[in-house]
Amino acid sequence: MTEEIRALVGREVSYTAPEELGRAAIRYFARAVGDDNPLYTDDAYAREHGYDGVIAPPTLICETNQYAGLPPDADGYAGHDWHIDIPGSRKVRGGNTYTFHEPVRPDDVITATWRLDGVTERRNSAGQEMLVVSSVATYTNQHGRLLVTNEETIIFVALKEER
Repeated sequence: MTEEIRALVGREVSYTAPEELGRAAIRYFARAVGDDNPLYTDDAYAREHGYDGVIAPPTLICETNQYAGLPPDADGYAGHDWHIDIPGSRKVRGGNTYTFHEPVRPDDVITATWRLDGVTERRNSAGQEMLVVSSVATYTNQHGRLLVTNEETIIFVALKEER
């Protein structure tokens, strides 16, 4: 682990969407993930189930990057990245833990705040060195209400040396 990587711990960045999430984004996401729950498309149905109107599928704001307004990288990814590059390693998504605090509504303007919480060196069961990067994203709306928390782990696994 380099000093540059160690210095990233505690760093925080925020992105605020330029507009409301919108009903179309909710409908398109639900369709894309194959979820035909009427909570996402039918106001009357959503009201019958205790909401003011349609809501978003729970992971929509965690899986979209429309709030970030970032240009696509070389791989076409246009979302948040800590830009950690470790030569001789493979980057692996270690997992996510989501906590849903409130439903996301079409009129929500989303702010995503990412904080790099920790960097740990480990070895996997095959003896390969790994760097485990943990971060937390909080998603709030224009009223400052916490909607979702996303704890994310990214792992950089050292490539096996050829013999």
